[in-house]
Amino acid sequence: MKPFLVIQLRPEDEAADEEYHALLARGGMAEAETRRIRLDQRTLPAMQLEAYSGVIVGGGPGCVSDAPEEKDPLEARIEADILSLMPEITARDMPFMGCCYGLGILAKHLGGEVSKARYGEPIGAVDCALTADGVSDPLMTDLPRSFKAFVGHKEAVQALPSGAVHLASSGPCPFQMIRAGQNVYATQFHPEANGESFATRIEIYKDRGYFAPDEAEALKAACRAEDVTVPEKMLHAFVTRYRG
Repeated sequence: MKPFLVIQLRPEDEAADEEYHALLARGGMAEAETRRIRLDQRTLPAMQLEAYSGVIVGGGPGCVSDAPEEKDPLEARIEADILSLMPEITARDMPFMGCCYGLGILAKHLGGEVSKARYGEPIGAVDCALTADGVSDPLMTDLPRSFKAFVGHKEAVQALPSGAVHLASSGPCPFQMIRAGQNVYATQFHPEANGESFATRIEIYKDRGYFAPDEAEALKAACRAEDVTVPEKMLHAFVTRYRG
């Protein structure tokens, strides 16, 4: 069986480990079914993508829309590494799931506009809705047309990139999920996250400008109280469809 390539961008050990184990749990994968690469620890090695069932890219604190001079050198290198894979992924129509930051990466590669001008969302759960194309997509078969998902992002896709398919939206952010080709997916929300996941990330990123630090405890409690279950079914469907 070919493993899934899981590429992580988070430079904090606790955040990276929590995200990886959330991807395993909600995706229905065993560690042995994955090859994990943390780009904060190493540069991207030479890849033979045909050796993998698919590629899953996690989130991170970076913003693709930041000016080059504003980016931390590590974040800039991580972004360049991920972007270097995208031409082959889209040319092959390789199974790909980009989570949050991964949507910015896919949209930027497709020539779409990603910026902080509009559509940022505060930390928490947001009401999302599938589009007509989302309802008919194989990953959303038998899922409800509306659902809650965990979000928290400063930048967003401003318009649907040319050639992409619009799959889901929220009131504050119209582009919550898109697809390129038949197999390249990206979400603005976090399909791997539950309330405890977000509580952990709130503590780690409370000084990164997503919210006032004194709001952290209230945000943790609010996230833990949410019942968010549909996004993980999309992630599980992705793994099930492309496994092997």
